[in-house]
Amino acid sequence: MSEIGKPGNNLPGGPAPDQMTRGGRPGDFFVLRKLKLPRRLHRVLGVGGLFSAAYGNVGSSIYYALGVVSMSALGLTPPVLMLSGVLFLFTALTYAEGATAIPESGGSGAFARRAFNDWVSFLTSWVLMIDYIVTIAISAFTAANYIGFFIPVFKTWPTNSIVGVTIVIGLALINMVGVKESARLNIFLVVVDIGTQVLVAVLGAFLIINLPTLINNIHWGEAPTMDQLLFGISISMVAYTGIETVANLGSEAKDPVKSIPRAVMMVFVTVIVLYAFLSMTALSAYPVYQAPDGKWVSDLTQKFLEDPIMGIAYAMPGYIPVFLGFWVAMLASTILIIATNAGMLGASRLAYFMGQRQQLPGFFSNLSKRAHVPVNSILIFSAIAIGLIGTGKVELLADLYAFGAVLAYTLAHASIITLRIKEPELPRPFKIPLNITIRGRQIPLPAVLGGIATAVTWLIVIYTHVIGRIVGFIWIAVGLLIFFLYRRYKKKHQPATPGT
Repeated sequence: MSEIGKPGNNLPGGPAPDQMTRGGRPGDFFVLRKLKLPRRLHRVLGVGGLFSAAYGNVGSSIYYALGVVSMSALGLTPPVLMLSGVLFLFTALTYAEGATAIPESGGSGAFARRAFNDWVSFLTSWVLMIDYIVTIAISAFTAANYIGFFIPVFKTWPTNSIVGVTIVIGLALINMVGVKESARLNIFLVVVDIGTQVLVAVLGAFLIINLPTLINNIHWGEAPTMDQLLFGISISMVAYTGIETVANLGSEAKDPVKSIPRAVMMVFVTVIVLYAFLSMTALSAYPVYQAPDGKWVSDLTQKFLEDPIMGIAYAMPGYIPVFLGFWVAMLASTILIIATNAGMLGASRLAYFMGQRQQLPGFFSNLSKRAHVPVNSILIFSAIAIGLIGTGKVELLADLYAFGAVLAYTLAHASIITLRIKEPELPRPFKIPLNITIRGRQIPLPAVLGGIATAVTWLIVIYTHVIGRIVGFIWIAVGLLIFFLYRRYKKKHQPATPGT
C-alpha cells in the first residue's frame, strides 16, 4: 500500500474534507492526493512539542496581558482572569474533541469546513490569521523590552522594534529548517520558563499577596467602570489564544488521539494556576488608588505596563530583586521568543490548510523538498508581522488581538455542536463530557456555554475595541473578496475535477 493509502493517514470514519474535493466520492481521495500533494507534513510532535507550542502563546501572554488587563479591570483583574480561564477550559475541550476527530492542519477552520461549508471555513481561518500575525509581532516586540533590562536602549523606540524584527527573522530561518528542530527549541525554553514563573508565584504567595489589599482594590461601579470591566474581560479572553496552535498542528502530532487532549489540559492547569498567583501578587504589590486627576490607577500599569512581571520582581523585599530581576528578564525574553515561534507555526500551518482547500492560492501550501514545511507562508506572514512591529505600540497590538480570536472560538464551538447533530457516528476518540440529549443527539453542554460566552465576548469587543472593530471588519472584507475572486478564477480557468 502506498504512503497515501495507509490507514494512519486517513481520518477515522472516512476521508477528511481536505482529502477530497468538495462533493467528491470517497474513492476519489486516492487519486487526488497523489496528484495534488506529493509531500506531507511530518508527524514528529509528541505531547511535549504540542504543549510547548500552545504554552508559547498562552503562557507568554502574562508578560504583557497582565498589564493591559489591569489597566482596565484594575482590582478585578484576578477574578477576570479566572473567569476567562473557565471559558478557556470550555474552548480547550472543544478543540480536543475536534482535533482528535479531524486531526488535520487547520484547527477551527477544519471543523467549520466539515460542519458547514467552504466559505464559513475560510472566514473562521481568516479571522484567526490576524491573531497569529499579531502574536508574532507583540511577542517579539515585548521580548525586546524585557531584554532592555540588560541593555536599556532596547526599551526605547525604534531600537526595540529593530530587535523585535531581528527575532522574527531568526525564528523564520529556524522554522524553514523544520518543525522538529523548532519544537526542540520550544520544549527546552518552556521547561525553564515554567520553573521561573512558579518561583515568582511562590515568592509572591509567601512575601507579597495580601487579601485585605486585594479586597480594598475593588471599588464597585467606579474602579473599574462597567465599560472598563467589559474591555478587560475581552482582553483577558485572548490571553488564552494559544489553544488553536495545538489543533493547527494536529497533522504533525505523532499520536493525536492521546497527545492533543493531554496537551490542552496540561496547558489549562499550568496557566490557570500561574495566572491566579501572579495577578494577585501584582495587585497586592501595586494597589489601586485614585490619582489627582480623579482617575483610578495602579503603579503596575503606570510604571510597568509593558513588563508587568518585572514589576513583581522589583516589589520583592531585600536583595531578591537584584537576582530575580535578572532571571525574569532573561526568561521572559525566552518565553516571548517561544510565543513568536508558536505564532509563526500557527500562521504558516493555517495558511497551508487554506491553500490545500483552495481557499488561498496554492503558493501558500507548497512544502519545501527537504524540511516539508510551508516556507512561502512562513516568509509572507513573518513579513507582515515585521510591519506591525514597526508601530512600537504594545497597546495597539493588544487591541488587535480580540476580534479574530473570540469569533474563531465561537465558530469552533458551533462547528462541534453541528457535527454532533449532522454526524453522530463520526469517531470521536475524545468526547466532551457533560452532554444533554436532544432528539437523540448528544449535545456537549460545555461547548454550548462556551459558544454563548465567546459570542457575547465578541459583541463586547465590537463595542469596546475601536481599532479592533475597524481593522477586524476591513480584514474580513478583504479576505472574503480574495476568497470569492480566487474561487471564481479557479472555476473559470481549470477544468472540472472528476467527481465534483
